[in-house]
Amino acid sequence: MQSLNGKRIAILATHGFEQSELEVPLAKLREAGAAVDVVSTEAGEIKGWDKKDWGRPVKVDRKLEEVSADEYDALVLPGGQINPDILRVDPAALDFVRAFDAQKKVIAAICHAPWLLIETGILKGRNATGYKSIRTDIENAGAHFRDEPVVVDKGIVTSRNPGDLDAFCAKIAEEVNEGRHERRSAA
Repeated sequence: MQSLNGKRIAILATHGFEQSELEVPLAKLREAGAAVDVVSTEAGEIKGWDKKDWGRPVKVDRKLEEVSADEYDALVLPGGQINPDILRVDPAALDFVRAFDAQKKVIAAICHAPWLLIETGILKGRNATGYKSIRTDIENAGAHFRDEPVVVDKGIVTSRNPGDLDAFCAKIAEEVNEGRHERRSAA
């Protein structure tokens, strides 16, 4: 994976995130040299979902109300069913996602996390992927669904499931190193 020295990345999550979809990017991006903050709507810890039951807690570094997209080079959105479903009805979470898009910064969403991109209107006219059960949601949002491990469209990185995490993390690093995607525009 490419070096991310000097880069700052936010991972936005709440309770019910898919365990590996937060922990693997957190570890890999930090190993590559990025400063990574787990950002959540509440302080303390958030508890993951590990396949069929509650998983391990993860420390929250910063509360959502304390951060700005201006501070970061990229945003990572882990999936799971619970986490993105809670966040997609949270106006502050949606504003945070929109701010990254407005600044043409990298946004990476895996599994069910494209729900947040759908809710913000960011996916319209783009190529994207996600967990197989949200394919219709992605298509109904006006995006072109691709059943591939990782799909990139002008700085928007999407992946399907935990089996795609290596490709997902590598593509995040590549896109962050490319910088802002100035020609990004929704259809």
